[in-house]
Amino acid sequence: MTFRRVVTAKNASGKSVVVSDGTSPRELALKHTPGFISAPMWTIADVPTLPFDGKDTMAGSGTLLQPAGGSTFFVVTFPPDGVMMSPEFRPNLAGPEHLAAAPGIAETFEMDNPGMHTTPTVDYGVVLTGKITLELDDGVVVNLAAGDTFVQHGARHAWRNPNSEPATIAFVLIGAKVD
Repeated sequence: MTFRRVVTAKNASGKSVVVSDGTSPRELALKHTPGFISAPMWTIADVPTLPFDGKDTMAGSGTLLQPAGGSTFFVVTFPPDGVMMSPEFRPNLAGPEHLAAAPGIAETFEMDNPGMHTTPTVDYGVVLTGKITLELDDGVVVNLAAGDTFVQHGARHAWRNPNSEPATIAFVLIGAKVD
């Protein structure tokens, strides 16, 4: 699956125009985690300014975790957990792909507890398709389905998909000031 990204702005005359219409240049379907798709749509390291400068923030590489006040919008499709439980699954090959797909975020994942991580962000999200489980560090499990939303305040968590179908979530991560 690919995700269409439409970017609009104003031209020199002040008229609204489509600047870009297509997939994000950083969308990646992981080869070694079949069904996992990371689609970073846009990221801004600071408070946005207008007018739009015409630069596609996804045209280069770099972290998806932004400093306080910065933001990242991305869409992720999580395959069923069975993909990672398969005898064919090779974590040594999948790991580098995850680092490439979600730089900054992937580095926060705990090696001794796969999937668990904490980011210095406030996250807004909505489950677009499927069902997914949000696991918290105290053992609490929250089941979410298409249409459900969440707000996370720097909480340690993992996304699990114990179901038979993929689940897709849209996220907006806002860099937070950490005291």
